[in-house]
Amino acid sequence: MVRIDQDIKLDFKDVLFRPKRSSLSSRSQVTLERELHFMHSPLAWTGVPILAANMDTVGTFAMAEVLSKFKCLVAVHKHYSLEQWRTWCSRVGRDVLDNVAVSTGILKDDLIKLKSVMEISKANFICLDVANGYAEAFVEVVKTLRRDYPDKVIMAGNVVTGEMCEELLLSGADIVKVGIGPGSVCTTRKMTGVGYPQLSAVIECADAAHGIGGMIISDGGCTCSGDVCKAFGGGADFVMLGGMLAGHDESGGQLVHDLKSEKWYKEFYGMSSDTAMNKYAGGVANYRASEGKSVKVPYRGPVGHTVQDVLGGLRSCCTYVGARALKELSKRTTFVRVTQQLNPVFDHAPAAPQAPKAPPRPTVAAAKEARETESDGPPSPKRSRADSAGSPRH
Repeated sequence: MVRIDQDIKLDFKDVLFRPKRSSLSSRSQVTLERELHFMHSPLAWTGVPILAANMDTVGTFAMAEVLSKFKCLVAVHKHYSLEQWRTWCSRVGRDVLDNVAVSTGILKDDLIKLKSVMEISKANFICLDVANGYAEAFVEVVKTLRRDYPDKVIMAGNVVTGEMCEELLLSGADIVKVGIGPGSVCTTRKMTGVGYPQLSAVIECADAAHGIGGMIISDGGCTCSGDVCKAFGGGADFVMLGGMLAGHDESGGQLVHDLKSEKWYKEFYGMSSDTAMNKYAGGVANYRASEGKSVKVPYRGPVGHTVQDVLGGLRSCCTYVGARALKELSKRTTFVRVTQQLNPVFDHAPAAPQAPKAPPRPTVAAAKEARETESDGPPSPKRSRADSAGSPRH
């Protein structure tokens, strides 16, 4: 029988933080690093709990090298070959590898490859990722991974409700990924009608997880640093970013030069999009539909600048609510519901003229990864007309 939940569910756009009295005199007094201990794994981790998504346009080796300098994590996508893993692991140190999660699916081949990658990398984190974390088969794989990797930190998802969050934690996950459909290049809500407003999902899943000693990741839905703050304020232990980290030197995706605008763009697409399935699965199977889209993101330069903006916004938020450390933010949070967040008066004003941007020059790490991908990875797609004006150096 059909049931309608009459409770109002909220997204990041529906609320703002209520400021509170603060004894902090500077943003520099805020501590963003956390020391975390896990429900099942005996390991401890210290760092800033922001995580790059396990998409091949975001969760790259080059991204891991940069984000590790900020003590942030990267869920490295599962499509790197074993040879690419060996090459990369041979030239980076534990300061990078200790901040890497190895991503995997639930198929037999995925789990066989995971074993090899874990032997090569000696990583401490495993990110078990499927679109629908409610499947019984997924729960069984979580149990299997806990048995096979008793000392590793296991992330599993995605789900959006408290009861499933509890089941995954009790089955062996240390951290549950929360979010169905909020991503910038995800079309699951449009294609299936399934989803849950992200802020309410975070609040409810955090309550369920923390009650039994588990943790959650807010995965998707962040459009700016303020949304990252709201996810932490709602109780998330980690926040996973995809679109906010796209378009940079360290991001994956083809670099395209638009002849008309004379601007550079980078390809960004969902991992259930036509683009991703054509690239890795030989096309969209006849029993399913694409649940992602492909976009071109304006080139944004080195990712370090974006990470610094996010961390700066997070520190500023903590000062507004009087939280001396990130771990205090949720305890100091009171949200107010709003109908409008921003002043739109200049939304449609013409942008100030700028000098044409020179062709982007990738970082050393990104350049190395591009060369390795060309030699070891799948063949590069054909150049589009937009590329005919001349490609930047890789």
